[in-house]
Amino acid sequence: MTTLAQVDALVEEAHAGQVDLIGVPYVEHVRAVAAGLEPFGEELVMAGLLHDVIEDTAWTAERLRAAGVPDRVVALVEAVTNRPDLSYEAKLRLIAEDPDATLVKIADNAHNSRPDRAAELPPARRERLAAKYRGARDILWARADTERIATILTAVNPDLLAELCARTTPQM
Repeated sequence: MTTLAQVDALVEEAHAGQVDLIGVPYVEHVRAVAAGLEPFGEELVMAGLLHDVIEDTAWTAERLRAAGVPDRVVALVEAVTNRPDLSYEAKLRLIAEDPDATLVKIADNAHNSRPDRAAELPPARRERLAAKYRGARDILWARADTERIATILTAVNPDLLAELCARTTPQM
């Protein structure tokens, strides 16, 4: 079985030289996602670290398994990986069928939605992505426990806590 430290080293190497939309080393994104999943156990932390590795690198699910990554972790990574045969909304609905995959995607969405990251984008792209991420939260948050969502948001993007509160507080 691969250790958490080994998975971290794997993603460091796999994402070497990659940067995100705002020019930050990509590995920082996956580590931030993983940090939000720490309260839920090592497998979810591994899945957070690896959540983009199949989609954005030469790594495959088979190669991850051969490297000793637990089957459940690989299954979670596969669940959150974009597929050309699925629309984004269809992918989210499939993710929402698995409570753990839902948490991984919530952590990913929370980090992608950080205001400090969005502020670095051109206005049109920022607006388009904000709408996309809000729509994802509509699907994902409806399928997850509010306390678990709050735990992730507190670690990854506390600015979203007000939105969560507004969505879960009954209107008078």
